[in-house]
Amino acid sequence: MGKTPKKRGRDINGILVLDKPAGISSNGALQHVKRLYNANKAGHTGNLDVPASGLLPICLGEATKVSTYLLDSNKTYRAKCLLGVTTTTGDADGKTLLKKPVDKLSEIDIKKICTKFVGEIEQVPPMYSALKHNGRRLYELAYSGIEVERKARKITIHRIDLLDFKNKEFWIEVSCTKGTYIRTLVEDIGNELACGAHILSLRRLKAGPFHETQMVTQSQLNVVAEGGLEQLDNLLLPMDSALTDMPKVLLKKDVVFYLCQGQTVVASGLPKSGKLRIYDQSSNFIGLGEVTQDGRIAPKRLINNIETIV
Repeated sequence: MGKTPKKRGRDINGILVLDKPAGISSNGALQHVKRLYNANKAGHTGNLDVPASGLLPICLGEATKVSTYLLDSNKTYRAKCLLGVTTTTGDADGKTLLKKPVDKLSEIDIKKICTKFVGEIEQVPPMYSALKHNGRRLYELAYSGIEVERKARKITIHRIDLLDFKNKEFWIEVSCTKGTYIRTLVEDIGNELACGAHILSLRRLKAGPFHETQMVTQSQLNVVAEGGLEQLDNLLLPMDSALTDMPKVLLKKDVVFYLCQGQTVVASGLPKSGKLRIYDQSSNFIGLGEVTQDGRIAPKRLINNIETIV
C-alpha cells in the first residue's frame, strides 16, 4: 500500500509578534502557533532560551522568506541579575559554582563597568547554547559534562542602561547585535566587579522593527483562537513589516513581470547599493531586490503569487 498523503495546512502569510512565556522552548512556541493557525509553513526568527520570555516574531507562509533579515537584526533585552553568585549556565537554572561577598558596590561602580562593554567587543559563546560543535549542540555536550574550546566572536553592544540596583540585584536594558549572549555579558560584568553574577530573568523587548507593545501573549492567542481562524488572522502583521528599514520602490506592471522571470530591471531613483522592498503600482508587496553594480534591480527573494490574507 502507498503512503497516506501528508495533510497540508493553510497557505496563510504574515507575522505574529508573540510574547513567548518563560518555561517553553522557542520551537515549542512556534509549533503551538502553527497548529492554531493550521499553517502549512512557519518559522521563528531568533531563538530565545527556555527560561527567557518576550518578543519572538513567528513568520507564517511566504513570510518565512524574510525571516533571515529578522535573525540578523538588532535586539533589545531587559535582564534581572544577581551579584555574588556564578552558576554553570549563567542563569538561575544552573548549579551554583561560586559565591563571593558583594562589598560596597554602588550604582556608579556598576555603570562604570557596563560602559567598558559598550561598542564592538569579542564574546566567547557559552557552553549552554544551541551552537554546534562537530554536529552536536553545545548544550548537549555541556549536559554530558564535556567542555570544548569556543572561538570568540565579534558583537556590538549599542547601549547598556542600568535601570535599578538594590540588595545585590540589578536590572539592565541592553541593545545589541545578533549573536549576543546576555548571560555571558552579565557574567563578564560580574567578573569585572570581582564578585561574579548571573541572570535571574531575561526578557526580549525588541527585534528589528518589532517592539513589546505589538506582542500577543500565548493566553491571548488561545482566547482569540476560540473565535476561529479569521479572528486569529487579524492578529497577523504583513510580511513586509519586517523590512521597514529598507528603501521602498514601486515598479510598473511590465517591469514586475520581467523581474519575476529572474531578470534584472531598470528603475529610477534607486540608491547606489543595498537591498530594496519591491512593490507593484497597486502597492502589493512583490519581494526583495538588490541594486546591482550597474544600477539595476536584481531579484533577491520574491514571494509566490498566491492569495495573501494580510
